[in-house]
Amino acid sequence: MLRWVALILLALLLALGVKLWAGEWGFREIARLQAQIAEQKTENAKLKQRNDQLQADVDDLRRGKDAVEERARSELGLIKPDEIFYQVVDPAPGEAKAGKDKKDDAQH
Repeated sequence: MLRWVALILLALLLALGVKLWAGEWGFREIARLQAQIAEQKTENAKLKQRNDQLQADVDDLRRGKDAVEERARSELGLIKPDEIFYQVVDPAPGEAKAGKDKKDDAQH
């Protein structure tokens, strides 16, 4: 009789061990969820940093005209009425060689 009780308890212990390791809320599932939580925390930190930067931009735009002027100049290319705008364009590599050939032909 004692032998049967020991076998039943051993079987029960094995079943609980299997459930603990491979069950729905076993160690594997908990480890997977912890890894997922770590990834989500990293993503949240990146998004918080982005949100803080955007909030700082909004605060700058609300406070003064300097930030608005800076944005208008850099993003829209706007200039003040009394300013002169110079744009320097580098020639494309093929155009520079063609221009040199024309100078050589004019000298000969």
